[in-house]
Amino acid sequence: MNRLWVVVVLVIALLLGGIIFVSLKKGKIGVGGHSSPAPVSQAANLLALAKELQEKGNLQEAKVTYQKLINDFPNAPEVMDWQRRVEEINIKLIFSPTVEFHSTFYTVQPADTLTKIAKEFNTTVELIKKINSLADDRIFPGKRLKVCNAKFNIIVYKRQNILILKADDEIIKTYTVATGRNSSTPAGNFKIVNKLINPTWFKAGAVVPSGSPENVLGTRWLGFDIAGYGIHGTNDPQGIGKQITDGCIRMTNPDVEELYSIVSLGTQVTVMD
Repeated sequence: MNRLWVVVVLVIALLLGGIIFVSLKKGKIGVGGHSSPAPVSQAANLLALAKELQEKGNLQEAKVTYQKLINDFPNAPEVMDWQRRVEEINIKLIFSPTVEFHSTFYTVQPADTLTKIAKEFNTTVELIKKINSLADDRIFPGKRLKVCNAKFNIIVYKRQNILILKADDEIIKTYTVATGRNSSTPAGNFKIVNKLINPTWFKAGAVVPSGSPENVLGTRWLGFDIAGYGIHGTNDPQGIGKQITDGCIRMTNPDVEELYSIVSLGTQVTVMD
């Protein structure tokens, strides 16, 4: 009987020893019984590094670090904030005069104009000027310009009231927008065929000039290849995020001005329910 108890005790001891060994090997229990660093601590360390890199101007490294946070901790409550930071960096990289991001460097040739260069690279004059801090359209042979050469496209999700700007399949930025009441914003694939700064609003029985508080189009218009529809600014920023328009996609004026400077004529727009 005593021998039986000895055997039982030895078996239990071996089992406990095996469990402890496996736990130590997996890193679940550290020396002295302390837990190894939790995922929360790992995320906090990565976040601190990303913020430090961003503050120092190392934008590409900061972006990679934020993306690692998103990939490693996709269920973290802060994941939307991390994505927002990535998108902020994306816009800064696009407008950066030095860092190559969906861009190339071009040396101005004789007879070049900004319009000609913009058309060649499928970009906009506004974006070239903003990137290179040009006060006007004058350029001279030999000048080196950073030129965006990305293929941008836009996706609008009506139910979520969001507009996503993409470049070569990468999400650049997500904007909150207003869409049509009663699903009046048409779904489908469209192209931007005209662009206007400070557009006049032609409504039934009246012409509302730009700058008027009654002009619902705001400061920019990007028209689709379907009459009467497009993306525009607003005179009522409180309505952004709601389904309240007559069918157009409405943005805040700062957002639509940013988008206007980035996307060129012919840009594909996909509107989804």
